Amino acid sequence: MDIIENAVAGKRYISTGRRVPVYNPATGEQSAELPLSTLSELNDAVASAKKAWPAWANTPPMKRARVMFKFKQLLEANADELARAISREHGKVHDDALGELARGIDCVDFACGIPQLLKGEFSRNVGPSIDTYSDRQPLGVVAGITPFNFPAMVPMWMYPAAIACGNTFILKPSERDPSASMLAWNLFMDAGLPEGVLNVVHGDKEMVDGILDHPDIKAVSFVGSTPIAEYVYQRGTKAGKRVQALGGAKNHMVVMPDADLDQVADALMGAGYGSAGERCMAISVAVPVGKETADALVAKLKPRVEALKIGPATDKDAEMGPVVTKMHRDKILGYIDAGVEQGAELVVDGRGFRLQGYEGGYYVGGTLFDNVTRDMTIYKEEIFGPVLSVVRAKDYAEAVDLINTHEYGNGTAIFTRDGDAAREFADKIEVGMVGINVPIPVPVAYHSFGGWKRSLFGDHSIYGPEGVHFYTRLKTVTTRWPAGIKGGAEFSFPTHK
Repeated sequence: MDIIENAVAGKRYISTGRRVPVYNPATGEQSAELPLSTLSELNDAVASAKKAWPAWANTPPMKRARVMFKFKQLLEANADELARAISREHGKVHDDALGELARGIDCVDFACGIPQLLKGEFSRNVGPSIDTYSDRQPLGVVAGITPFNFPAMVPMWMYPAAIACGNTFILKPSERDPSASMLAWNLFMDAGLPEGVLNVVHGDKEMVDGILDHPDIKAVSFVGSTPIAEYVYQRGTKAGKRVQALGGAKNHMVVMPDADLDQVADALMGAGYGSAGERCMAISVAVPVGKETADALVAKLKPRVEALKIGPATDKDAEMGPVVTKMHRDKILGYIDAGVEQGAELVVDGRGFRLQGYEGGYYVGGTLFDNVTRDMTIYKEEIFGPVLSVVRAKDYAEAVDLINTHEYGNGTAIFTRDGDAAREFADKIEVGMVGINVPIPVPVAYHSFGGWKRSLFGDHSIYGPEGVHFYTRLKTVTTRWPAGIKGGAEFSFPTHK
C-alpha cells in the first residue's frame, strides 16, 4: 500500500506523525496511508521557506516566470497521470478530473505573465525635482489550506501566483485526496524550482491551527466550508496575518419564462450533478419563474436525472462518480431525509442507488426535489452533493429576493432571452459571480474568483489580479537628489507647489 510523503526543503520523506487512511470512493477500499505532518515538521517547512525567500524574492521576475512556464509544460505532459490520481482519491470521472486540471493550468499560465503586473508606476516631477515610483513586493512566507473537491485546481489558484510574485509557500492539501499535490510538487521540482520555495505538509485541524498561529507565515489562503472559513479568518487575522478565506455557497439559477427549457435542463444537469455536486459553484437551487415554467422544467429534468450514468472513473461512459467519503455520503442522505420530512416533493430519489460490483463505493443517485421552500434545511444549507432543489417563484422580484436574502453570495445564474432582465439581474443581484445563460460562471484565470456575504471572508478574491494584490504589498518611493534641494528647513506640509 502506498504511503504518501510530505515535502520540505526540496526533499520528500515520510512523516513521523499520526497516520490516517486514504480511500478510493468508487470501491470504499483503502488506497493509501497518509502520515500527518507534525508541528515540528511544519516548523521545519516554514524555516525552509524563510531561508529560501530572500534569494527567490530577488530572483528576476522573468526568471521566476520561466520556471513557471516549464512547470506548465510538465503539467500538460503529465495531465493524464494527474487526472487518474484525482479520480482515484476524489471519485470524479476522468474527463471531469482533466477539466479541473486544465483550469488549474490556466492559473499557472496566468502566473507566467505576472512580471507585467509587478512593475509598478513612475511619475516624474511630482514636486520641484521630486519623482515618485511604486512597485509591488512579496510578503515572504505564505500558506494555503485547500479542500478535497478540487485537489489540483484549488492549490493552483494559490501557489503559482504567490510564487511568481516572489513569495515562498507552505501548502496543506486535503487529507482526503493528497496525491495530486505531491505529483504536482514533483513536476515543479523538475521544472527547476529551488528547494524550500514550495513545501507540502499534511494534516488536520492541528496542522491548520499550526499554520494560523505560526509567526513567520505572513498570509493564508483558504477554501472550504463557511464555518471553517470564518474560523480561519478570525484566528489568522487575530495572529496578525493577511487572510482570504472562501466559504460555502447556495447557488441559484433563475429560469425566466422566455428561456429555452431544453438548454436550461441540460445546463442544470451539468451544473447540479457534475462532480456529484461537490463544487462550490454547483447550481443547487433552480428558481423557475411562474407555474407554467416550473411545471415544464421539472417535467424535463425528471427523466434526465433518472437516466444519469453513475459509475467509477474507469467507466468512460460515467457522467457522475461517487462522493468523497462514507461520512459525506451519509450526511447527504440525511439531507434528503430532512427534505422529505419537511414537506418537499421528492421527484427523483437517489438514496437507494447501488452499483453492481461496487457495492462498497460511496454512491448517491441523482436527487431532485420540487416545491422546496426557503424555510427548509435543504434550501438553507449547502448539501455539497447531487441534490437539486426547485424553488418556485411567482415572479422575477420574488426570485431576486430569494437570492439576495440568502446568507451565501458565491455564484448565481439567470437564463433568459431578455437583455433588459439579464442586465438588471447582473447589476442588482448581491452575489460575487454571475452567469447570464452560463450555469457555472467561474471566472477565467485572468479575472478573479470570489463571492460576497458569507461566501468570502477577507478583502481580496482569489487568483488573477486580486491574487497578485493579496500576495504582494505596495511600496511607494519619493525621491529628490541633493542638486535639487534648496537650503533651509521646510515646516509646512509638503505640496506639489
